[in-house]
Amino acid sequence: MPTLEMSSKKLQVMHTAIHLFTTCGFCTAGVDLIAKEAKIPKATLYNYFHSKEHLIEMCIAFQKSRLKEEVLAIIYSSRYRTSRDKLKEIIVLHANFNSLYYLLLKAFFEFKLVYAQAYRMAIEYRKWLLRELFDLVFSLENRTLKPDANMVLNLIDGLMFQILSSNSLEERDVVVERFFGEK
Repeated sequence: MPTLEMSSKKLQVMHTAIHLFTTCGFCTAGVDLIAKEAKIPKATLYNYFHSKEHLIEMCIAFQKSRLKEEVLAIIYSSRYRTSRDKLKEIIVLHANFNSLYYLLLKAFFEFKLVYAQAYRMAIEYRKWLLRELFDLVFSLENRTLKPDANMVLNLIDGLMFQILSSNSLEERDVVVERFFGEK
């Protein structure tokens, strides 16, 4: 099989696995289900990834990379005039129904001991995001509220849980507006 075709099929399998891990969880979405949903033989899946653990690591790395690109695009975009606007957009990016962050958030709760390397990758992303948030918070104009970077990260996590439990984005927008003192 040509390399490009194999890469495209491997990427399709990763997208399928990410969808299943997000909807079913890491333990429930087994190799058999992933192979079936990706419409490939189980042996091909193992040829691509060698183990479920390696597949999970690749999916976490893929999501982490995509998230970093999105965050950096917000930070360096001229579309957002102030650091405050950039912070808001980063919060919205992370706290959303189809958020790239959701898979990493699930990783914290589902497999700290089982898939240690993937867990470390999720933690590395949080540390990186915290540094980026710190830089944005530090550059905020003087306001009555100058949030701590940890506070913003905790807000993102809390909003994700709220969205998942209520199935609504309306509360997220109200909380973000209040957080930044706009209501």
